[in-house]
Amino acid sequence: MVRLLRPFGRAVTYTRWLHLFIATVWPAMWMFVEEAWWTWLVAAATLAPAALVPAMRTAEGLQARLLLTGHRHDSESSAVVVAPSASWGDRGRLALWLEARLLLGFSTAWLSVQLLITTVDLVASAFGRDVDEGVLVLLDGHRWWHILLAPLSLAALAATVVGAGRLVTALALRLLGPSPADRFAALEERTEQLLERTRIARELHDSIGHALTVAVVQAGAARAAGDPDFTERALNAIEETGRAALEDLERVLGVLRESGGPVSGRPTLAESDRLLESARASGAKVDAEFSGPLDTVPGPVSREGYRILQESLTNVLRHAGAVPVRVRVEVSRETLALEVRNPAPGGVPGPGRGSGLRGIRERAALLGGRAHTGPDQGDWQVHAELPLR
Repeated sequence: MVRLLRPFGRAVTYTRWLHLFIATVWPAMWMFVEEAWWTWLVAAATLAPAALVPAMRTAEGLQARLLLTGHRHDSESSAVVVAPSASWGDRGRLALWLEARLLLGFSTAWLSVQLLITTVDLVASAFGRDVDEGVLVLLDGHRWWHILLAPLSLAALAATVVGAGRLVTALALRLLGPSPADRFAALEERTEQLLERTRIARELHDSIGHALTVAVVQAGAARAAGDPDFTERALNAIEETGRAALEDLERVLGVLRESGGPVSGRPTLAESDRLLESARASGAKVDAEFSGPLDTVPGPVSREGYRILQESLTNVLRHAGAVPVRVRVEVSRETLALEVRNPAPGGVPGPGRGSGLRGIRERAALLGGRAHTGPDQGDWQVHAELPLR
């Protein structure tokens, strides 16, 4: 019993009923003026051309969101679309919706009014009052038991309200819901959001991981050396690396605060000197060679190349320590080739390497390039090729 009464405690039950009545207001007013049933046929024929107006889909979608689903007009969780019609398929579904809403609204309004009149007539007849001839129930004289039929009429009215509301909501979700093009656009947007989150995670991993690695290596070397001059240089290197990491962190947080903002502020290969100096300050002997027009490399390729170089040097400092490192960056007409080589550290690479190296390969793959990481002729090598077109 409680389950049957539960819908009547929800506001959306009555707003759905109101939504159906709204669809019949202007045809009903016209019918009272003309006093002819054909006015409803003219109203139905008028709605089809109205569906050709793109903004009509927005108006109907907003009504459906507010009155049928109970969502706010700006809600993103609603399954009803409020964007204007963008294709003939959208207009066709909207035309079906307008016709179905008018037919269902007229049927619901007529049946609701008749059931309400029937209830009143049954009560009046039970108390001996004369009533007009009903449409749904023919009352033969005055009978006391007519009042026993009044609850049945009210139950039918309640079932009409709930059933019609659920039916019109199902139609709205079907006809005003997202089209295949809308679903594809939403999927693309969701994919872009996931890619952006992955990119931000890589940015934090590469930048902060590099800074922490340099700081740990420098601090350990300064403590082991016991030389005030070396300690001073180590502190300077830690300060510079920390400052650069804070700048990178501020850029990433800016992206989080302003979604869709420009990424032109991220460092590129033209700023790779600070990475090389940071590695040298940590004790690594870095031999770097750049060839080709580095300033002509497209922004996305140059930015990802910078992160690949940063993660490669971070891995050298973290796993091999102060060892000789050879960095080669070559810009040709079609590709950017980046290679970092160092003496291979002893032992098998541990799981701590997996995230950074996987990030290097993923960065290259996203640009349509490729990256190889692993032992090569006694060295540890990171070799990436990124297409420029």
